[in-house]
Amino acid sequence: MHDDVESAFWGWNRIWLDPRFRDWSIAEEIATIVSPVLAVQGVDDEYGTMLQIDGIAEQLPQAELLKLPDCGHSPHRDQPEAVTDGVLDFFQRHQHQPTAGDTR
Repeated sequence: MHDDVESAFWGWNRIWLDPRFRDWSIAEEIATIVSPVLAVQGVDDEYGTMLQIDGIAEQLPQAELLKLPDCGHSPHRDQPEAVTDGVLDFFQRHQHQPTAGDTR
């Protein structure tokens, strides 16, 4: 997954423990998204929970969730065909759909 696991861990660990990170939220930025969104996560992700992508769906009515069973933290590695199929299906259904502010 990461070539240098120790560096990846300590890099994230330092951020998580930084007092400035405690109140950080991406909620305001997510609310500005107007295009269709596909959120992908493995059900067995050892570093995250379904609450993460469920939260995206709560904030964005145009979000679609792809929750992959028997899949960990790296869906593109654990289930590449399921991810590819999900992304292709998503793009095919949403191509040529104008988004808010689209002047075409």
